[in-house]
Amino acid sequence: MNFFEHQDRARQNTQQLVGLYVLSIGLMIGAIYIAILFLLRMAPRVWWHGELFLGVVCVTTIAIALASLYKIFCLREGGRVIAQELGGKLLISERANEQERQLLNIVEEMAIASGISVPEVYLLDAETSINAFAAGFTPNDAVIGITRGTLQHLNRDELQGVIGHEFSHILNGDMRLNLRLIGLLHGILFIYFTGRLLWHFRSSSREDKGLPLWAFGLVLMLIGGIGFICGSLIKAAVSRQREFLADASAVQFTRNPDGIAGVLEKLQSMDSRLIAPGAEAVSHMFFGNALNPSFWEDILATHPPLVERIRRVRGVKVRNTTACKGLPENKVYNL
Repeated sequence: MNFFEHQDRARQNTQQLVGLYVLSIGLMIGAIYIAILFLLRMAPRVWWHGELFLGVVCVTTIAIALASLYKIFCLREGGRVIAQELGGKLLISERANEQERQLLNIVEEMAIASGISVPEVYLLDAETSINAFAAGFTPNDAVIGITRGTLQHLNRDELQGVIGHEFSHILNGDMRLNLRLIGLLHGILFIYFTGRLLWHFRSSSREDKGLPLWAFGLVLMLIGGIGFICGSLIKAAVSRQREFLADASAVQFTRNPDGIAGVLEKLQSMDSRLIAPGAEAVSHMFFGNALNPSFWEDILATHPPLVERIRRVRGVKVRNTTACKGLPENKVYNL
């Protein structure tokens, strides 16, 4: 598979996975509908009630949409909100030291290579690990965040590879998709929180007539939890595909596969985890795994294995094509 076929396949797979996310919300609607049938003591005699089903679809969809829109509204200022929540400080050239000025120069170089405007750069000064992210809804409000450890442990070529990787997320719309996924997950969590509210309402009443409401609250909690897990699985799958695409794009922008490969090889023995409390909600935006390994790591990991990422980058050869802007001629990228 050549370089640009790999890009097309990553985008197609992402669209399919987003469709599965929507399907998971549909399953939640179905589960709520069945729960209401039992709550109204209609099941198992009646399994289909058109007006009730339509009502469940409308109410659930509106509730998820409003909760999601509220979260997205909170992020309306773009990537700088994420950067500031993670403890980042805006880098200004006039006040930057030598390492920071080198970073700003590389960001300007990658902006020229990718053909987009230069984003703001935030430094996560308290983070000593190797990691970076891009966040925003459009290239105009995009920011790049990078940890202090990345500046300290990477050489210029490796740092260029990381920045090229993040510019891919800006150019290909990954960061916009990531923010929308945060909103969708918040919508699903709203169902869980609604169920928990009904659960606590039952705890304040000992009357038997409160039992159906208590039971419905418990069902909503279970449905919300299942929906959250399904959403996390799909978010992880989307992010994995985009990481492969961003690695490939970094090679395209920098013309140097050794840069991005060198970073990935260092991450095999160095830390990429973050200490910021808000890192979990945005872990899928980062260059490397930002969280501690868990029992569900293989299933819910937002990044593909480092060995696989290195293998795909190290196998790069470049083929001359009119679409290969800025790439060396007479080579072929097999990814």
